[in-house]
Amino acid sequence: MDSFDEESAYLAEAKLRRRNNAPHDRYLSSYRARMGGYRGEVLVPPAVFGVEGAVDLHCHAHEGQQDGLAIAKLASASGIKGLLFKSIIWRHRDDLGGPAAAVREVEDRLRDWCDEVGVPPTRLWAGWIVTDTRGLSMVEQARKQFADGISAVWMPVFSSANTLSKVGGMRSWWGEEPDGWADPLPWEKALKVGHYTLDERGRLKPEYREIFRMAADHDVMISFAHATHPEIWEMAELVRDLGITKAIVDHPFSPFLDLSLEEMRELTSAGIYMNFTYDEISPLLGVDPAEMCRTIQALGTHHVTLSSDAGEPLFPNTVEALRLLRAHMRAFGLTDDEVHETSSINPSKIMNAVD
Repeated sequence: MDSFDEESAYLAEAKLRRRNNAPHDRYLSSYRARMGGYRGEVLVPPAVFGVEGAVDLHCHAHEGQQDGLAIAKLASASGIKGLLFKSIIWRHRDDLGGPAAAVREVEDRLRDWCDEVGVPPTRLWAGWIVTDTRGLSMVEQARKQFADGISAVWMPVFSSANTLSKVGGMRSWWGEEPDGWADPLPWEKALKVGHYTLDERGRLKPEYREIFRMAADHDVMISFAHATHPEIWEMAELVRDLGITKAIVDHPFSPFLDLSLEEMRELTSAGIYMNFTYDEISPLLGVDPAEMCRTIQALGTHHVTLSSDAGEPLFPNTVEALRLLRAHMRAFGLTDDEVHETSSINPSKIMNAVD
């Protein structure tokens, strides 16, 4: 078979896969949503319309991602109420003691720019990932970051055993040569080289329990991040025991978590927020936005938030990702009030930013 025949066969197979993976009811619902999504806005760069009042609980601005100051300027020009930086460049700067200091630096520069152009600055907050310890113990670094003013904590993310077992990681993360991306690791190896929050009895390890206590004492948001289901249920139990009201589960449809509707209901009934993200409906994960909308409607909006989880080069920037997510949820059935509650009111409560 020559290269032309091989290409034709590949395209025919791809077409069949698309047909099998996109049932007719999705065609219908997506086209209706597309036609019903027009609301009269005219998008005029650099500002983005359709995001006014939004608060993003999951914004990325670390190495290789969007620039923190640039996205803060765009957010301000577009009327976004606040951005929580899950990640921001700070690790390779000796003059910064942590992400809160990096965000304060961005705030200072943003304020000057907003004064020049005459727009109100969006509020900015800093988050910290517990595995980013810079040579200190996890608890020592946590105390330092809480004292410096972080507003959120994430449990293990890219270096969690769950992540490494599902997508792999860079071999240098666990000191293996040659460097390069490793395929998904066997669970036992992932446990050995990655982070896992449970001990041999299936209970949260003391250092993680202590960080949950600190989060409760400081009344800041805590995310379960890329936890396995056993980890999620242990964290949820501790959230109940400590009376934490600002716990979230990020991207519940993500393959890292893959929660069912009933599991989401159990968590939201305990006061834990489901934080649905653009990441999930992006081409990379491909969750049907109609399914996301139906799930939110089934859960009710009281403990649901919408966030971007954007910043990397394959995604739109955070502001556009928020616009797309809000527009999709509105087009597929959420009311204006429900979109406002999930993207503005609820995240404002979590960040103590209720006007």
